[in-house]
Amino acid sequence: MSLLAAFPPRPIASEEDYIATQKVIDSLIDRPELTPDEQDYLNVLGSLIRDYEDLYEPMPSISGLDLLKALMEDWNLQEKDLIPIFQTESNVSDVLSGKQELTVTDLEKLGEFLNISPAVFLSKGN
Repeated sequence: MSLLAAFPPRPIASEEDYIATQKVIDSLIDRPELTPDEQDYLNVLGSLIRDYEDLYEPMPSISGLDLLKALMEDWNLQEKDLIPIFQTESNVSDVLSGKQELTVTDLEKLGEFLNISPAVFLSKGN
C-alpha cells in the first residue's frame, strides 16, 4: 500500500510521467528481491510504460531481408559469418542482394544462429 500511496499507477500522459514511472520501475528492479505485491505493482507500471510506448513511440515495422541486414549491422556480422547458414559465400551474397529468397530452412537456421524466432523474418516479398 505504501507503493500505491507514494506513486499511484495512472495512465502515462506525458514524457514527465513516463520518466517518473521509469524511475519507480528502476528502483524496484534494483531491489534484491520483490514481494508478490511489489512484483504485481511492477507489472502494472510496466504495462503503463508499454501502453505509452505503443501509443507515442511505436517500434518501426521491419522484417525479412531488411531485418537481417539491420541485425548484421548491429552485431557487426560480415557476409562470411552467414556461410554456415547459406552454405556458400555466393548464396549469402544472392540472399543479401535479393536475388535469392529466404527459405523456410534459412529462416530456421537464422533464428537459431541469432537466437530469435524465425517468424520475425517473414514479410511480403522476402
